[in-house]
Amino acid sequence: MIFQLILILIMIILAIAASLFKDLINAVVVCAGVSLITSILFYFLQAPDVAMAEAAIGAGLITAILIIAIKKTERYEK
Repeated sequence: MIFQLILILIMIILAIAASLFKDLINAVVVCAGVSLITSILFYFLQAPDVAMAEAAIGAGLITAILIIAIKKTERYEK
């Protein structure tokens, strides 16, 4: 129970950090961390199939697509 509360707190902190980052790549990487923590929480809720899907799609595929899209477009933040 305590471990899940710590994970939820870390997830909230990472979500706030992702919204505050100016660099888009850093924000995407932090969002991948939020997705990984979400998949761990799904596993604790006895939903291993949902946890695997969240880890594969949320943390893996979406992160890769967003990083490729950011790299292929011009970046104006400085």
